[in-house]
Amino acid sequence: MSIQVPPRSRRRTTSIRVNTTLLAAVLLAFAASVMLGRYPVGPGQLLAIMGGENLPGLSFIVLQDRLPAACLGLLAGAALGLSGAFFQTLLRNPLASPDVIGIGYGSSAAAVAGMLLFSLQGPPLMLAAFLGGLAVALLIHGLARSGRQVGGRLILAGIGVAALLQAVIQYLLTRTDVNAAADALRWLTGSLNASTWERVLLLGTGLALVAPLAVPAGSKLRILALGDDTAAGLGVRVAPTRLGLVLLGVALCAMATAVTGPIAFVAFLSGPLARRLHGGRNNLTGAALAGALTVLAAAFLADNAFGDASLPVGVVTGALGAPFLLWLLVRTNKQGNGG
Repeated sequence: MSIQVPPRSRRRTTSIRVNTTLLAAVLLAFAASVMLGRYPVGPGQLLAIMGGENLPGLSFIVLQDRLPAACLGLLAGAALGLSGAFFQTLLRNPLASPDVIGIGYGSSAAAVAGMLLFSLQGPPLMLAAFLGGLAVALLIHGLARSGRQVGGRLILAGIGVAALLQAVIQYLLTRTDVNAAADALRWLTGSLNASTWERVLLLGTGLALVAPLAVPAGSKLRILALGDDTAAGLGVRVAPTRLGLVLLGVALCAMATAVTGPIAFVAFLSGPLARRLHGGRNNLTGAALAGALTVLAAAFLADNAFGDASLPVGVVTGALGAPFLLWLLVRTNKQGNGG
């Protein structure tokens, strides 16, 4: 006699299997980032280094270069992936990720202003990035609440805001000295090349404070995705809940942006990738893992696929994300959902 597995249990089993596979891929990419490259590190050598043994040259490469970069890439990718999934689900639009609708540019503009005008760094810079992203998010949030055909207006507003903020950034760069402008430009590409344990600790601490809020927020997010009327009927206070989710999404994006710079399209790619792997269902854990995998894999390519040149990770993620954005815009336009 066969036993019928309830659909909900089957979905949970599938979700666990997919996320386990993603986690294994993240760990594999993490290991490759630490062990492979111009100076390969064998498993025995890595264990010796982690055990405290000093191997000339290799110890510095692992402990001061590759390992902090891999840790920072994992944390930043997870934060960006989770942030993208929050906004895409909340606004019910796959194009509504922070790096498309201008929220990432808000964080970037505020961070650049803080760096160039006030020499901010560390937690104050993270706060500036949060406030800049929040200002843009509230604007987009207000536009998304009113009227019909939100999708097209939302994307157009986001593109307009992003263009305006990009102009602000360029203006700031022209009004500072060459060295400061060069540092800001390197930061704006989104890079793990300047990774340090201090930055890992800063981002890790921020995520440790914010990430636990994502667990209860996930259930609220799934209910809001059903529509405001349905959510209200299920007892959810729609307006304050949506505002809280926006704050959480902005915080995740701003923390990663302040530490690594704006790594292009990670937030945009992670949600759809996780949703496709989960059979069309939103999954926050999957989005976080997909974001971490995207950054780690892109960073490995940036360091090893172009000969002696080491590219910023944002260049690779931008090259991956731009064609997907164009494809999604064309598909959305064909389906008549773009406004």
